[in-house]
Amino acid sequence: MVKAVLGEETQLKSAEDRLVESGVPAQVGLVIGKLNCDLERGFVFDLVPTPPNDAGEPACRLPESGRDDKKGSKRKSQAESSPLVIDVDWVAEHARQVSKMLLGGMNVIGLYAWASEISFKASNLVLCQTVMAVAGAAPFYESDLDERLLIHISYSPRRWTCRNCVLGSTISSSSLRPCDFKMGRVLASLLTFKCTYNFDIRLPIFSEDASSTSTLRDVLYNGFLTHAQELKGAKAVIDGTLVTEDEMSTSDGTHHVELLLPFMKNALADGFCQKEVVGVLVLTGSICSFTYLSPKEPVSQAVEDIKGDIIMSMRNRLDIICDQAEEDIIDSTADGNQEESSDISTEKSILQLALHLSRKPCSLAFPRRVFFPWLAGAFICDYLQPSETVEVLKDHCKELMSREDLMDASTILELETEAISLTTKSFWDVVAPSSLAYGSDCQSKGKDEKYSAGKESSRKSIASLDFYTVTAIAFALLSILVGLVFFILKN
Repeated sequence: MVKAVLGEETQLKSAEDRLVESGVPAQVGLVIGKLNCDLERGFVFDLVPTPPNDAGEPACRLPESGRDDKKGSKRKSQAESSPLVIDVDWVAEHARQVSKMLLGGMNVIGLYAWASEISFKASNLVLCQTVMAVAGAAPFYESDLDERLLIHISYSPRRWTCRNCVLGSTISSSSLRPCDFKMGRVLASLLTFKCTYNFDIRLPIFSEDASSTSTLRDVLYNGFLTHAQELKGAKAVIDGTLVTEDEMSTSDGTHHVELLLPFMKNALADGFCQKEVVGVLVLTGSICSFTYLSPKEPVSQAVEDIKGDIIMSMRNRLDIICDQAEEDIIDSTADGNQEESSDISTEKSILQLALHLSRKPCSLAFPRRVFFPWLAGAFICDYLQPSETVEVLKDHCKELMSREDLMDASTILELETEAISLTTKSFWDVVAPSSLAYGSDCQSKGKDEKYSAGKESSRKSIASLDFYTVTAIAFALLSILVGLVFFILKN
């Protein structure tokens, strides 16, 4: 249970000044930071306001005060004491999108509300519902943590308070528990860990009878889920030293992490011997990962955060290409061109292909991850399709993170030089060279010529070997005969 929360003073004071200058009577947004149950502490890095929805309406507002000028001030006072009106689904969608931009050790850990004291107390129910929606849209990786933070910034009177919102199926007065909240230096003390994970994953494609997950999308999700289980058991070497569970790190600078998978252990092969394999899906590439650690946390926590960041980064890319594939099908169907729709569904949307029926190899390039500075040397990320440039990220970053100064082209890091790619191969492409299975007559002729040349060379080698063998035997017999003659003459 988190009992104390430390917030980055520079960022929180800046957020408070921004809210005061805006003059808005109410606002909600996301709390970015990290929760650690072992330390019973939470760390707040920044507050990110939720942007207006697609209709241009704010995510949080007070009830309408009315149009009567004579009673305007009275109705305004009544509105400020009324419960907040919050677009819960929109705030949750904002949390989902922002969580994809955060690296290891950073999460959407809760919600903040800018409102009067009276309005906040009258909105406990809707605020708890919003916190639960945010937790569902941006869950922590491999964590059963059932709590999130709810920070209230009051302007009447001016003060900050923090509560721990306990998640559950029901919401009651006991769902909100007070936390000790302070401001100080948080970001400057974070330790940085970096890892480049190279992988070559080969997933079997089964016949229709052997597996119900036959589409490319199903094979990808199930296959990478299995690989993620292997990755969890990987050992880690940091700066050349094998990591132990209780080891602490106090040195500054960027620490380099290398993950070591268990040798000759492949969970994908378990139980496959009785199934008919008709092809192989090959997923290769490189994932660059960062994580940030508090000095009071053990190094093993950084390793777990790195593993989680790698797995979530791949999941995010799978979601991007799957969402894009579905949009292509919907757009093509809406145009009413059935032929074009069919072409798109078989070419652009190869994720829907039934792999056991496909006889042609297909390939797919994944979005690449780019990094840009965020706060105090820490990075956040976004994803680019192969045909996109970094220019398309500016509006995305401005809308989600409310920062216009992040997307300076000179500060962007494109560290994933080796693109992640996916190809499918038939069974015969794997067990034999593709030219033997699908080669042309010319290629077959070339193979025959090479085979004939190989046979001729083999015959010459055998003849040479026979000559040397006969010579050696003759020399041995001659030596025995000469020795026998000398023995007789001596006697």
